[in-house]
Amino acid sequence: MPATPAPVPTPAAQPGRPARRSRDSYDAVIVGGGHNGLVAAAYLARAGRSVLVLERLGHTGGAAVSTRPFAGVDARLSRYSYLVSLLPRKIVRDLDLDFRVRGRTISSYTPVERDGRPTGLLVGGGERRTREAFARLTGSDREYEAWQRFYGMTGHVAERVFPTLTEPLPTRDELRRRIDDEAAWRTLFEEPIGAAVESTFTDDLVRGVVLTDALIGTFADAHDPSLRQNRCFLYHVIGGGTGAWDVPVGGMGALTDALARAARDAGAVIATGHEVRRIATDGRSAEVTYRTTDMEGAVAARHVLVNASPQELAALMGDEPPAPAEGAQLKVNMLLTRLPRLRDESVDPHEAFSGTFHIAEGYDQLAASYAQAAAGALPDAPPSEIYCHSLTDPTILGPDLVDQGYQTLTLFGLHTPARLFEADNDAVREELLKATLAQLDAHLAEPLTGCLATDAEGRPCIEAKTPLDLERDLGLPGGNIFHRDLAWPYAQEGTGRWGVETRHANVLLCGAGAVRGGGVSGVPGHNAAMAVLGGLGHSS
Repeated sequence: MPATPAPVPTPAAQPGRPARRSRDSYDAVIVGGGHNGLVAAAYLARAGRSVLVLERLGHTGGAAVSTRPFAGVDARLSRYSYLVSLLPRKIVRDLDLDFRVRGRTISSYTPVERDGRPTGLLVGGGERRTREAFARLTGSDREYEAWQRFYGMTGHVAERVFPTLTEPLPTRDELRRRIDDEAAWRTLFEEPIGAAVESTFTDDLVRGVVLTDALIGTFADAHDPSLRQNRCFLYHVIGGGTGAWDVPVGGMGALTDALARAARDAGAVIATGHEVRRIATDGRSAEVTYRTTDMEGAVAARHVLVNASPQELAALMGDEPPAPAEGAQLKVNMLLTRLPRLRDESVDPHEAFSGTFHIAEGYDQLAASYAQAAAGALPDAPPSEIYCHSLTDPTILGPDLVDQGYQTLTLFGLHTPARLFEADNDAVREELLKATLAQLDAHLAEPLTGCLATDAEGRPCIEAKTPLDLERDLGLPGGNIFHRDLAWPYAQEGTGRWGVETRHANVLLCGAGAVRGGGVSGVPGHNAAMAVLGGLGHSS
């Protein structure tokens, strides 16, 4: 049983209500009630520590939430984070979470026009079907065989690397020995991923499908010498030890709701509507100052775990902030009365949209879009990808909508860095959304707008979020969904034992900006809790 925490004003535990000014003391105060903060809270409380979670918003979940964005419509969409790959089953088991995911039979569909006719590449539905799809597109088995070899290599790396994410950081040499494949190490860790894509595949469309995993939320060229694209690619292919991306049953909010229940059931106190303003520490004890809508308060803590960006951590501590890393994505949520018909009549829309539907993501198209955005212009053909949650999990829709055949669509646009929106966010958002949907319409037999549902006020059920919108709504620096550039999953100078340590001995970073952060994984929350429970060392 958890230790009895210090007295807490009753209102503090009630969502959205302010607490009186207090000097209560906790073993751990967690700043931010996103999924990583809730993971840390649940682990610490189950270990008998007194835990207080302070969340700025009126609800927990952060970016991993489900909401009803369209007025009067019973559709609960995963608003910001969509799919699950990096969440270890270990965390689900350890915390006894009532949470499930479902696999997708179709991995991806990528439409293209070849020789004046619409066609495409459907990956999934069994080995024979996928092989035949490659042969129809490229005229031979060569690309499929190259695909099998390449993803056999990444699968081997995933099996070796994924289990290390919830262990103390290995050294670079330890991880290299664990992978035990020098060609794979060179491909993923040492050379720009563009080199491997170009030497392995010859078809432009196939190359583009492979490269997209290196560009999700990461603004980079295939040959960027920083290898930020390689780090992004790595995290997108190691999830679960397989690289599979699954659908959260009930939406992403089902995960964070389960985590909040687990934390509360273990004895953690969760106070929403409490914005942390300052953290002061001498390395042994800390004071966390917060404010609500009508007052200020403070609590003492032995440890403070910050589920926010490194920039926000620096601001709270009065430290020099790290260099910013801007986000580069457009997020669009839609509700349709039915799925649109495709120009490629050989593919059922119910299959094409159930996996990842790639739009304007040929290899050369991705390079051209990056070059245009890097020069300060919106891409002429904005690349993006779509999937339909409700095809795999209709529980996010009300029974009436399911009976009528309604479906959701979630779009993630690439190569749209925050800087492009600074002059006029609203105007550029509308321009980009129009251009992005036009790229999709080019592969449809009917305009997408004709399939959009309307809300209770007659407005189309579509919403778009730019990096600046995400910065405003969620506190993501520059709208970066990873908080900063992703890091290699091995120890480097100053990273500490778990990759969550800061220069303050009793202050930990448990958000996406930690080493091995990014995505809906819970890994930084787990690792910060382990750092507390295992005896905390800190970086120099």
